[in-house]
Amino acid sequence: MSPNTVASYVGDVTAFFEKTGAETAREVTTETVLDYFARLSEGVSKRSQARALSALRSFFGWCILEGERKDDPTDGVDMPKIGRYLPDVLSVEEVTKILDSVDLSKPGGLRDRAILEVLYGCGLRVSELCGLRISQVYLEEGFVRVVGKGDKQRLVPLGDMAADAIRAYLPARTDPQRGSEDILFLNKAGTALSRVSVFNMVKNQAMAAGIYKTISPHTFRHSFATHLVENGADLRVVQEMLGHESILTTEIYTHIDSATWQADILSHHPRG
Repeated sequence: MSPNTVASYVGDVTAFFEKTGAETAREVTTETVLDYFARLSEGVSKRSQARALSALRSFFGWCILEGERKDDPTDGVDMPKIGRYLPDVLSVEEVTKILDSVDLSKPGGLRDRAILEVLYGCGLRVSELCGLRISQVYLEEGFVRVVGKGDKQRLVPLGDMAADAIRAYLPARTDPQRGSEDILFLNKAGTALSRVSVFNMVKNQAMAAGIYKTISPHTFRHSFATHLVENGADLRVVQEMLGHESILTTEIYTHIDSATWQADILSHHPRG
């Protein structure tokens, strides 16, 4: 699993033991788990509940492998019904406004423009962007080699606009600290950008462009995929570019597209 998933699962399991008062894995029963989720359902989203249950299932599965238990107390607990999540996406015009709003004369402007171009042009996860190395970017050949979840690698085409933005940024790149020489996007201290700093930059840039949707780096990834599907890209190709293990995950973007035209039809229908 990715480091972020591991950290989330550890947090979920730790919270479970803290709130139930259980001191060992052996004393946890199915009733303990059911009671915990009954209390957790108040004020906690179903998606977060589902992740917590997945974390506990992984943990107790490990306990069985290690001989700490013979049974899994989560076996009798149903996964919350979370439905299909349709993420917010930007229109092409909104993406353009955000990109054009970057002040290239300010310190970090060339870097921020390159980050936004890569987020939208390649559909990267924010963790993939922060870990992107210069040696993984092939400007002349027009692709990047991305290391995604589970250290799986994939090749993603790099468009001319993203490549040009990277070329413009490289001469202005901060002098790297030792160990960060190959990291593409650096902060002022010369080390790799954090996920939080990229989140903040994206939100601030959207506000500067006058766009007040709920926006994160992942919004650019969703927009990248949605616009590909809208323009007729094969779903298998989109799956490969996003690094999705299952085509079912990628299919959400066909639902976003249909939701768009459905809303458009209803808004213009006399009985809408």
